[in-house]
Amino acid sequence: MNILTFDIEEWFHLLDNDSTKTENEWGKFEVRIHENMDRIFSILEDKNVSASFFVMGWMAEKFPEVIREIGDRGYEIGSHTHLHQLVFDQSPQEFKSDVERSIKTLEDVSGQKVKFFRAPGFSITENNLWAFEILHELGIEIDCSVFPAGRAHGGLKSYGTAEPSVLKYNGIQLKELPINTHSIFGKQVIYSGGGYFRLLPYSLIKRWSQNDPYIMSYIHPRDLDPGQPMIGELSFPRKFKSYVGLKKAENKLKNWITDFEFVDIKTADSMINWDNVKKINL
Repeated sequence: MNILTFDIEEWFHLLDNDSTKTENEWGKFEVRIHENMDRIFSILEDKNVSASFFVMGWMAEKFPEVIREIGDRGYEIGSHTHLHQLVFDQSPQEFKSDVERSIKTLEDVSGQKVKFFRAPGFSITENNLWAFEILHELGIEIDCSVFPAGRAHGGLKSYGTAEPSVLKYNGIQLKELPINTHSIFGKQVIYSGGGYFRLLPYSLIKRWSQNDPYIMSYIHPRDLDPGQPMIGELSFPRKFKSYVGLKKAENKLKNWITDFEFVDIKTADSMINWDNVKKINL
C-alpha cells in the first residue's frame, strides 16, 4: 500500500529557525503557494492520481481560495496544525487550542469534515503522548504523525515496524498511518518525502519502494519549487538540507507515481482491515 499525501504550507515554513518561526515573521516573505499548488494539481491530473492534503489552518485563513480549490477538485483535507509549531514545544492546552482552531478554519473554508492529522516534524514523542488524547477529543480519526525511530524533531522508537496500526493511550484509540523508514548504516531515514527524497537518486528510491510493502509519502509544495528564494539566516547544513535536489524533484515525483500505484488516505482506510492490524499500547 502506497499513500500519497502533501503537507500544505508556504516555502518559508521551516522548523527550528528563528527568522521563520512565527506568523510575526511570515509577512516578510513573498507568496509562492498559488504557483506551487498549480504545479501539484497539474501533476496529479496528468498522472490521474488522487492524494490527501494536510493543510495549515493559517494557510486557509490567508489563502482560502487555495484550500477551496483542493476540495473542489475532489481531494480530502486534514489538519497540519494552525501555526506549524513543534508539538513538544507546546503545552497540552496550547496544542489543543491550535489544532482546534485549525480544524474549525479548514472546515469553515472547505466545507469538509476534518478527520485526519499530521504533526509538523513528526514531533509527537514519548514525552508528549497526551497529543493523541487531544486529537481523539477533537474528532481526529486517523493520525499520520508517528516516525517509528529517533530523530531531531521527535520520533517514537518503541513503535516498531512502520505499518497501519491502532494506537491505544489512556483509554482512547486512534488509527495510525505512520511514516515509513529505511535503514542506512544503522540510521533510519525517510526517503518518501523531504530532504532525502530530493537528495537521493530516483533509482535508489525506486529500488527501496519495490521492497517496501507500505509507503507513506509527505511532499511539500516547496519540495517541487526550484525558484524559491534562499533564507540567508540558515546554517550551511540547513541550507543543504532545505534546498538540495529542488530542480529534479518534480520529475522524480512524476516517475514515482507512474511506476507505483498510490492512493489517498480515504482509499487506504477502506482497504485496511483495522480489526486485524497491530495494536500499539502507549
